[in-house]
Amino acid sequence: MAPLHKGSDVTDSEHFRRLALNPFYGEADPVGGMTEAPPKHRMPEGPLAPSSAYQLVHDELMLDGNSRLNLATFVTTWMEPQAGVLMAECRDKNMIDKDEYPRTAELERRCVAMLADLWHAPDPAAAVGCSTTGSSEACMLAGMALKRRWAKRNADRYPATARPNLVMGVNVQVCWEKFCDFWEVEARLVPMEGDRYHLDAASAAALCDENTIGVVAVLGSTFDGSYEPVAEICAALDELQARTGLDVPVHVDGASGAMVAPFLDEDLVWDFRLPRVSSINTSGHKYGLVYPGVGWALWRGVEELPEELVFRVNYLGGDMPTFALNFSRPGAQVVAQYYTFLRLGREGYRAVQQTSRDVARGLAERIEAMGDFRLLTRGDQLPVFAFTTAPDVTSFDVFDVSRRLREQGWLVPAYTFPAHREDLSVLRVVCRNGFSADLASLFVEDLHRLLPELRSQPHPFTGDKAAATAFHH
Repeated sequence: MAPLHKGSDVTDSEHFRRLALNPFYGEADPVGGMTEAPPKHRMPEGPLAPSSAYQLVHDELMLDGNSRLNLATFVTTWMEPQAGVLMAECRDKNMIDKDEYPRTAELERRCVAMLADLWHAPDPAAAVGCSTTGSSEACMLAGMALKRRWAKRNADRYPATARPNLVMGVNVQVCWEKFCDFWEVEARLVPMEGDRYHLDAASAAALCDENTIGVVAVLGSTFDGSYEPVAEICAALDELQARTGLDVPVHVDGASGAMVAPFLDEDLVWDFRLPRVSSINTSGHKYGLVYPGVGWALWRGVEELPEELVFRVNYLGGDMPTFALNFSRPGAQVVAQYYTFLRLGREGYRAVQQTSRDVARGLAERIEAMGDFRLLTRGDQLPVFAFTTAPDVTSFDVFDVSRRLREQGWLVPAYTFPAHREDLSVLRVVCRNGFSADLASLFVEDLHRLLPELRSQPHPFTGDKAAATAFHH
């Protein structure tokens, strides 16, 4: 594998590089571009005009995929222009400078309070939380709190004789594997089994012991969009405690579902209404409807977040408590989150998420009606569904479909499920705000047009399943 960030091995000739800069880009000197095109992999000796630098970068980025046609990503790809203006006004404000930007800090505090209320914290005013750069950082913080609380309870055994473990389904986002690797925690992964593609209550409880720091329940699996049964998992752990005395907390990874279920599945009990749920995270930049760069981590109360993880820094003239991993980052995304909460309110969020779910369910039904595919999920939990080829289809596979759709501009991931369902390869469609019914119809039309050619193949052509990417972001 090539080293990260390694440039292309292809080196253009100096003569060819001079042709990279259109003469019209040089406003003051129309022929400057013929001799002054900058190098690609070292810093140029001198400056370029801003319009020339912009156009060079702009032209190269045209080769990226169209984010609105990206049905792989969960990340928000459309916001209102007013949100963009606010973000531009705040991108120079460093979130960590709470003493210098007190109103930005106040908007962060209000967002935490709103989420605590949305997720039924016993006392929303007492719930603690913070913004992060995304759910990955939020999960790291939640995992650190779980480990530290366990270590304090087991100070006589840790670290000498006891190794902490974390129980979760094999379908968790890769950030949890990173957490276990970085913070030296044993990852106890429950494999998939048959038609069960995520963690179940009995398997979770069976893997817990005196060294378990917690169980991670995912509200919205990235593999197929399904919710894990958080209430059932908590009930199984209640029974485990009654039987053995083991008190195992639950963290809910609500990267996507924590901003869907409160509006569309109000009767589903998954949040702080369950006493065993100690912390929840979500991605503001997924179904929180904000551009990439913001997540949230919340704890039930101060007891769940060990004080030693909270740093109080005398920074730029103020006493600043912080418990995020990152320090300097722009306040733009937090401001955009507060704008979106104000702009939509509960009814607005309900309308947006219901539209996404309706589009997902309608699209899933139309794909199933083609006869070439079998649905695994139907978009009736997260607005996400997974499907595979029908049992009698032998001329093409999901990797062929993904490759051919990419030719039409659609980015639809094809990937193989993890243990013990490595035999199952699927396609997954994520329906987000901005992916309208009209776009869904265009997608179906393109898929219809491809099917005759795919059906006429003598066998699947893609072959290299190792090159498949699950796009778990």
